[in-house]
Amino acid sequence: MKAWIGALAIAAGAWGPAALAQDEGGESERLFTSLDVFDLEYADDPRISPDGRHVLYTRRSNNIMTDRTEGALWLAALDGSSNRLVLDGASGGEWSPDGRRIAYSGRDEDGRSAIFIRWMDSGQVQQVAALDSGAGNLAWSPDGRQIAFTSRVDGDTKPLAKAPPKPEGAKWSPPVKVIDHARYRSDGSGFIDVTFSHVFVVPADGGTPRQLTTGEFDHAGPLAWTRDGGAILVSANRNEGWELQTIEGDIWRVPLAGGAMQQVTSGGGLEASPQVSPDGRSVAFICMPNVKRPVWQVDVCVRGLDGSGGQNLTESLDREVSDIRWSGRHIYFTYDDRGIRKIGRVSPSGSRVETVADGLGGTTLGRPYTSGTYDVHANGALAWTQGSHDRPADLYAKSGRSTRKLTALNEDLLAHRDLGQVQEVTYTSSHDGTEIQGWYVTPPGFDPSKKYPLILEIHGGPHAAYGPHFSAEIQRYVAEGYVVFYANHRGSSSYGEDFGLLLEHKYSSPDDAADHMSGVDAMIAKGFIDEDNLFVTGGSAGGIATAYLVGLTDRFNAAAAAKPVINWLSKTLTADSYIFQTYHQFPGLPWEVPMHYWERSPLSLVGNVTTPTMLLTGEEDQRTPITESEQFYQALKLRGIDTVLVRVPESPHGIASRPSRLVAKADNILAWFERYRTDQTADDNGSDDQ
Repeated sequence: MKAWIGALAIAAGAWGPAALAQDEGGESERLFTSLDVFDLEYADDPRISPDGRHVLYTRRSNNIMTDRTEGALWLAALDGSSNRLVLDGASGGEWSPDGRRIAYSGRDEDGRSAIFIRWMDSGQVQQVAALDSGAGNLAWSPDGRQIAFTSRVDGDTKPLAKAPPKPEGAKWSPPVKVIDHARYRSDGSGFIDVTFSHVFVVPADGGTPRQLTTGEFDHAGPLAWTRDGGAILVSANRNEGWELQTIEGDIWRVPLAGGAMQQVTSGGGLEASPQVSPDGRSVAFICMPNVKRPVWQVDVCVRGLDGSGGQNLTESLDREVSDIRWSGRHIYFTYDDRGIRKIGRVSPSGSRVETVADGLGGTTLGRPYTSGTYDVHANGALAWTQGSHDRPADLYAKSGRSTRKLTALNEDLLAHRDLGQVQEVTYTSSHDGTEIQGWYVTPPGFDPSKKYPLILEIHGGPHAAYGPHFSAEIQRYVAEGYVVFYANHRGSSSYGEDFGLLLEHKYSSPDDAADHMSGVDAMIAKGFIDEDNLFVTGGSAGGIATAYLVGLTDRFNAAAAAKPVINWLSKTLTADSYIFQTYHQFPGLPWEVPMHYWERSPLSLVGNVTTPTMLLTGEEDQRTPITESEQFYQALKLRGIDTVLVRVPESPHGIASRPSRLVAKADNILAWFERYRTDQTADDNGSDDQ
């Protein structure tokens, strides 16, 4: 926790922010530094108690010694009267129906995955079960006597060839591993063993977990119990050939007493996240069509638990919904609208969608993506996570008409920092006049009469969205005197299906490049941007767009493409996402339309590049393998263009998933840009060149 880290910093010689204040004086100690990343915290995963008086939530903080983001369970009163630690080193607790216990997953003393319960009155903790693999989607039975969960089970695999006997004491190479499944690798895990996610149940007092589902299929949470406790609802694609299917799955009823699973839904597409109605007669779920498109409508549907009826409740809402909850007479859900996450609700009989809260966010520390979680009580009380442009997520609650902020997790740090200020900007794309929404962040002490260098930061996805949310990376950039501009270019989520489809089969292209450059021109028109100091960066899809952009223009002093795709012909058949992308991002398979793949590839434009370009990728990235970055790096070397390749050891696609990696990412991008930033701009802004 923060107090522990702060005490260690003082004992180690006060090398942290306090030392800057003591040693340097002036204004520098109020700037956001790399080390400040380790002191950031945020609230996550609220769960309102059954009596509606408290909310259990996960308080996430960065441990500077282990370089990990760690969780602790805290309990806050909804009226704001108390906020206290419940359990350190844990996250994601689930209340028992009577509110006397919470269940959570973790590791036992031997390092095995396990399920635990904690009594709220005494603080006693009991291990319920030890498992061979992790437990997820914990769900209490209505009577509180059992806990359902999902866990992975080894598939039935046999060797292709029988190895000859090995002489006693011989040291042979490890045996070969034979792969015959379509889904055999995963970012963050590498080459994976053949396992399947199944539903289990275990007595809440402890005992042996009992597996309820079988077969070589994955069963996805969250899980929902029927009101009589006799069955569990789960989403699964149990079709033959499921491995090569993408947006497909049905709601299944799994009886606890044994016997055949019963299919509740059978529509074409995916039905997931079941939620049983209070009267036990109906089930609400997320529904979406199986279309070969990069974006599609995601709705709330409802039907009888016996499979009868069926209605789409949010068909009129041109936004993707998620995270549904059935509470009283309404079904609640979240949706993103123009970069902002909101909580909506709708009647199960069908009615106009109401927005009951907005401003969720602040649970992605690195970049300003839309985010945020919530919970709702049977009486309609709400709890959610909400940040702002200068704060990560705190915990908020609403009861009746009263909204209350329950935490202030970062005031001890950020109240003593001068942070960049976020402003909205809208403009039209030079490609076709489409309106684009964006934001820019100005550095501390901003003076509009001066000229500042500009960083264009492009989000990933590409069907994702930024918003006016806190970003540690962007705060680092503005602390060094840059103005940072980012926008939700065509294809971004939270603007409706038609806007998303403007990028269909155009990832990346001159179309979205025009959106980016029109935004740069809109920023220059404001009068405080130095046209001779323009920079561009982005990660994943933003890295692709960055590498593509420098093949179309030489206006940037330098570029930093993080974890990009450089050659779609090689990427789609060497990454873990090949099934989805070949079906949804392209009009055909690579050998069917090879020129389309090539035209979308930044490598096709590398002969035009004159911009000094950094490539930055995790060495264990299975989503955009580092061989993609190496292709661009080697091509630029052959052409004599300034370039560097930054490899992130042991890192998968999420190169900022650990605090030190987030720091290294931002600091290396800044160092690269500093090489090509003119001295005059830095001097005018009063910042220090390094």
